[in-house]
Amino acid sequence: MKKTISFASVHMTVAFSVGYVMTGDVVVGGTMALVEPACNTVAYYFHEKVWSRRGAAAEVTEAPTSVIPA
Repeated sequence: MKKTISFASVHMTVAFSVGYVMTGDVVVGGTMALVEPACNTVAYYFHEKVWSRRGAAAEVTEAPTSVIPA
């Protein structure tokens, strides 16, 4: 969860900066800093959960690599 919060902070800073530089308007920069990164952070959080499950599922379904002597 700490990684997600850190990612959100960086993302919001970048979104605000880009919005402000492009428009010169603090309100537009602030809106961009709240809306887009908030949506993207939620998507990133669920992406990480799915990605982790996918990795765990792959480990379960892989065939054993060791050979048992007969």
